Amino acid sequence: MKITIKILVLTLGLILLNFISSKIYKQFDLTKDKRYTLAKITKTIVSKIKKPIIVKVYLEGDFPSEFKRLQLEVKQHLKQLSNNNKNIIVRFINPLGIEKELLNQGLQPSKLSVQEGAKISQAIIFPYAHVLYNDKLETISLLSTKNFNSQEEQLQASIENLEYVFTDAIYKIMNTKKKNIAILTGNGELDFIYIDGLLKTLSRNYHLEAFPLDSANIIPQKTLELLTKFDLAIIAKPIKRFTEKEKFTLDQFQTNNGKTLWLIDNVIAEQDSLAQTGSMLAINRNLNLTDLLFQYGVRIKHNIIKDMYSSTIKLANGNIGGQTQYKDYLWNYYPMITSKNNHAINKNILAVQLRFANTIDLLENKINKTVLLQSSIFSKPFGTPFEINFNEINERPIPKNFNKGNQILGVLLEGEFDAAYKDRIKPYETKLYKEKSAKNKMIVIADGDIIKNQIHQGEPLDLGIDKWTGQRYGNKDFLLNAVNYLLDDNGLLALRSKNIQLQFLDKEKAFKERNYWQFITVVLPLLILGIFGFLFTYFRKKKYA
Repeated sequence: MKITIKILVLTLGLILLNFISSKIYKQFDLTKDKRYTLAKITKTIVSKIKKPIIVKVYLEGDFPSEFKRLQLEVKQHLKQLSNNNKNIIVRFINPLGIEKELLNQGLQPSKLSVQEGAKISQAIIFPYAHVLYNDKLETISLLSTKNFNSQEEQLQASIENLEYVFTDAIYKIMNTKKKNIAILTGNGELDFIYIDGLLKTLSRNYHLEAFPLDSANIIPQKTLELLTKFDLAIIAKPIKRFTEKEKFTLDQFQTNNGKTLWLIDNVIAEQDSLAQTGSMLAINRNLNLTDLLFQYGVRIKHNIIKDMYSSTIKLANGNIGGQTQYKDYLWNYYPMITSKNNHAINKNILAVQLRFANTIDLLENKINKTVLLQSSIFSKPFGTPFEINFNEINERPIPKNFNKGNQILGVLLEGEFDAAYKDRIKPYETKLYKEKSAKNKMIVIADGDIIKNQIHQGEPLDLGIDKWTGQRYGNKDFLLNAVNYLLDDNGLLALRSKNIQLQFLDKEKAFKERNYWQFITVVLPLLILGIFGFLFTYFRKKKYA
């Protein structure tokens, strides 16, 4: 009777425990890197979801074991999100049979090398997800596109980025109010066809508008008033000198909480000019911005950087059958900047290509400075005027000529900016004048060509694609991250700085020691079981004989 009561109490207790656990969910993250703990900003954004959001993940099916890990991590992360808000509905879909539909949506499959023992084969997956909310759709790439040394590194970077890509997509798809970006004109900035590769992507999440800064020379107060309605100003490779009224307008835009992305060439050096004669003289470009940027804590120098780690230039190499033959040559004036992963802006992106870039000096002031772009250690700046000649491609680089180490080419400035005209005569009076900004940001890059996309048959290409080689550079991702960071008031982009340390199987070691581990895991347990059975039978017979 007592045993029956105990069994009954235990059964009721288990039923009650299961009922409570089905209603209350609590997860304990015991990992060292807290990979299963959602950031505060993620919880805040997810908590605002009031209507169902459908997340379709195309990571279902048979693919390599490493990417089963990615599938598992995605499932785990989405489970965390849905546990925080039941309006998040997750569906894992096998892309087999719907490949054409995904291709039509611009989703390109990834080819993976699969090693099984000594055999290497190819597998194709669609590492994407769709986030749908009302009639809006966001596409997420789950696989990092940077060039990695191994699939393990690629997988780790992809898993580190999961929280950011999903939180960012949810934020964008729910956010109905777009921030305003002014594309400044009036000082010879790049034509829109040359920056279309970036602007087309930015226009999905921001409101873009051309803004004539030169109107400050005629109606300065009205120009400043209109400019302060924008959240960010992009200055894309100006070539004409800025007037004091224009500079004062930009300065007060910054102190009135406007963000600025400076893409500046301080030297006149263009490939088109070089192609006409085979040589050119690189000379100083006077934009009249030195004092303004000096106040903010940087100085763009009048020089040209040469870097042994560079991209190529395509030149005619002969003529066969009446057809001009072309060849790619390393061109040390086009440095390839490899990410140092020291900030959310430049983490896990492809190498950024610059052209005839200048260097930047950092000056002492209260502004916090983070170097985002720098040359390799095998680089050297050359002061202008300086002759550039195509014949240099035939010269073998001499390391001692590239011995000046890392040179700063792009920097993020953060802090409270003092007005550049604080103790100077102001070009015009305005009621919007401020001597100091609140906490603010700006980015200065000493190369205007970083934003310039190529043109093919009269149509702009996507930013970062070389039409001659088909190679893709990280210019677009870098600038998108830069814009997102400057306009990110809630710290969302900081999620890209998340670090996770995954443990991977050493395949080479496992292959070499496979017989040993097969014996340990298969034969040894059977052997121990056999010995135990023999001894048990022996002693049983001896006892009862």
